[in-house]
Amino acid sequence: MTKLNLKLIALTALVLSVTSSVFAQPNTTLALEDSNQQVIDLSGMRWRFKMMAPGEGVKKGLHKLPAEDIETLVWNNAKVPGDVYTDLWKVGIIEDPHFGRNSVKAQWVQQYEWWYALQFSVTEDVENQLVDLVFEGVDYACEVWLNGHYLGKHEGVFSKFSFDVANFLRIHKYDFLKGRNMLVVKLDTPPQVNAFVAGKKTPWFGDYWRDITPIGIVRPVKLVRTGKIRFKDVYANNTINKDGSADVNLEITVENTNKVAKEFSFEAALNGKNFKMKEQKVSFKKTIQPGTHKVIQKIHLKEAKLWWPWDLGDQNLYTAKIAVKDGKLNQDVNETTFGIREVTSKWNPGFVKDVDVTFPRSTYINGKFHFIRSACWGGPPNIFVGRTETSDYKELIRLAKEMNMNNIRIFGWHPPEVPEFYQYCDEMGMTVWQDMIPLGTGNIPSDEKNLAEIFNEGVKVVVERRNHPSLIMMEGGEEMMFRTRDPKFGREFLERLGDSLQAYVDLPYVPDSPMTDHVGQQAGFKPKEAVHALRYFYDMGKWLHEDWYQTKADGYPIVPEFAITSVPSVESLKKFIPEEELWTPGLSWGHHWADLTRLRMQNWDVFGSEMKGSLEEFVNATQDAQGIIFQNGIEHFRRDKPSLSGIALCHYITYGPDMKWAIVDNYRKPKNSYYFVQKAYQPLLVNFEFKKRRWDTKEPFVGNIWVINDYYKSYEDCTVKFEMKDDSGKVIANKTFSIDKIEENSAKSFFPINEKVLKSVKSKFFVNLELTDKSGKVISKNDYFFLIGDQKEATKHFNAWKEERLKNENENGGYGSYYHFFKDFTGEDGQRYESQTQIPRASGF
Repeated sequence: MTKLNLKLIALTALVLSVTSSVFAQPNTTLALEDSNQQVIDLSGMRWRFKMMAPGEGVKKGLHKLPAEDIETLVWNNAKVPGDVYTDLWKVGIIEDPHFGRNSVKAQWVQQYEWWYALQFSVTEDVENQLVDLVFEGVDYACEVWLNGHYLGKHEGVFSKFSFDVANFLRIHKYDFLKGRNMLVVKLDTPPQVNAFVAGKKTPWFGDYWRDITPIGIVRPVKLVRTGKIRFKDVYANNTINKDGSADVNLEITVENTNKVAKEFSFEAALNGKNFKMKEQKVSFKKTIQPGTHKVIQKIHLKEAKLWWPWDLGDQNLYTAKIAVKDGKLNQDVNETTFGIREVTSKWNPGFVKDVDVTFPRSTYINGKFHFIRSACWGGPPNIFVGRTETSDYKELIRLAKEMNMNNIRIFGWHPPEVPEFYQYCDEMGMTVWQDMIPLGTGNIPSDEKNLAEIFNEGVKVVVERRNHPSLIMMEGGEEMMFRTRDPKFGREFLERLGDSLQAYVDLPYVPDSPMTDHVGQQAGFKPKEAVHALRYFYDMGKWLHEDWYQTKADGYPIVPEFAITSVPSVESLKKFIPEEELWTPGLSWGHHWADLTRLRMQNWDVFGSEMKGSLEEFVNATQDAQGIIFQNGIEHFRRDKPSLSGIALCHYITYGPDMKWAIVDNYRKPKNSYYFVQKAYQPLLVNFEFKKRRWDTKEPFVGNIWVINDYYKSYEDCTVKFEMKDDSGKVIANKTFSIDKIEENSAKSFFPINEKVLKSVKSKFFVNLELTDKSGKVISKNDYFFLIGDQKEATKHFNAWKEERLKNENENGGYGSYYHFFKDFTGEDGQRYESQTQIPRASGF
């Protein structure tokens, strides 16, 4: 038997071995060591790249570069997976696009096509074998040549594509020149109108990014060799039975490239990936006609080990190893990791079907209610994928779990994630609620050809990810109904997309969120479908935050977005803001989406002060304000359980260093807000219900003590300690309450509070709660602070500030423009921007 042995040969004659990842392993029951399949990863730092004006690369013959030549020696170095901007930055052609306002200096990049090349050598024959060149993801459109042979063109970031290259490979066992190959990839100029490529490329706009469009070979490139029959897909579609057993239906898609039908032998084995079990094996034979066909084989597990979210149970994972043989020789092998779990949805109590809502919004995992404590992912970890490491995913998901999240929402402004993201979610018990492809716009092409391409992209995305038990809920769009010019068409499109996705995986699907705007209503959706809890921020000044969520964000079954902003730490700021612009805020703050007026207002709402005495004070206050507003809102929403079934904050991270939504910044550093959310997302949570944060010293302080329990475990003979302190730290109230039983999966008000103790408080006071079990162990803690003040007068002041904010925004650029923060740019008060030696400073500081 021959094996494909690829070696990359540097142009200096230094031989660099390509690391091969072969599925074959010794001492396995499937004898995988004699498999024909071999995967050679062509990723890494050995690529080179070059800039060309559109259309000029082909005219000048770059696609016909001789494979033996050394011309690419002087091209620029590149990394795959990666992106053009990172490669340009590393080589010194552009300045770091994340630093200061450098991104606007890089806008020229998207006006050119980029040529990537890789030279490698093949030393052994591949006769009677299939060799595919596989691209796992290119952003956005590309054309590919191997040794001058045109292989084809592809558009769409999220779908894999491949070319049969066995007949185009140059092979020689000893003469490296005769065995040298030249792979050339032309990246077209990226799209500039998102509506034309919606669902096939990540939107590159929104209020956390400026106008440069990502481009690059963003996922690995591989050479895959098999025999004449090969696996195209393996889906472990499982069913849980009432007796605790499970049936794993291995849906095996194979391609027989022979010209005649042949009988092949299949061998499959199931094992526990992270637990011990007796191996389950099955062998069978099937006659496969030429072409692609599906084979289904059921494996019965008498005692199934289920996969659960981390707060409901264990994360049991299985592996399925499958081989297909022609006689005694393996033609291909596949190893798939999966989990056994059942996902269903139910109607939220208190909402009437087809009157209030159109869709059930409560998620059940293996029959248990899964209250979703989530945040929108906001990723990838970096919009320039060349700056992201796999370890970033593991660290960010670990931090999310430690913040007590049990779900991550990938929403429609961001892409489906890399395999490692779902792998870590599987292993850590983090569920995923996903808009399967990014449709963060309402306007898409209406012709059937383009619609078919969008549907096809979505299907490829879900097929690649459906074995991951962490994927539990699918959504179609993200605020599509806000923007679509044709509500009826928009709804029909989203429903057709759902039909396409659910044909390949049995998971709950919702067309869009929130669907409660006037366009969504025109499309026939109902008034209580969901709420995007964003209006406090966008209408800043209309309500104090606790008045807002009690009046305008209340009474919905789910909260897909809840957004508050903050500024990263001073340590992080120094990595992307020039030193001379750090304080008082300079132009780079605005460029990185610091809404300076709203940040000041947000601080004032929470602290009664804008907190701008120093850079450190202001930064920390924005983070604390974000956290406190999140905490108060989360607890308010959670008290509506089970009528309300989930919350997703907006966002957990963002894909660039900015001053907007993230709880963990672009350098993977948690903000102060992280720890407030960590408290509010405790699965077992003692919390305080209050109606306002500003109190008169003459009135009693009133509220209610609640306990929310998301565990399926009850607690008996518990104690709650309630304590109030004034601004000097003196205890002004202290009470202890007994709870006979905290029911599993519950939310309940236990004790009213009415304390007439505020007369000694000067400006603020504090409330501490502690919940202990019958052994005295603390099982939940919480704390708050309140202000002495007049709620009505504070609201009046906030309302007036809103009018001032709107006037300044509308007259000087509108939302999205940061010029209105800088009088040098607007010309207010006679100020002018006349020289680059000027360093404009934000007004209001």
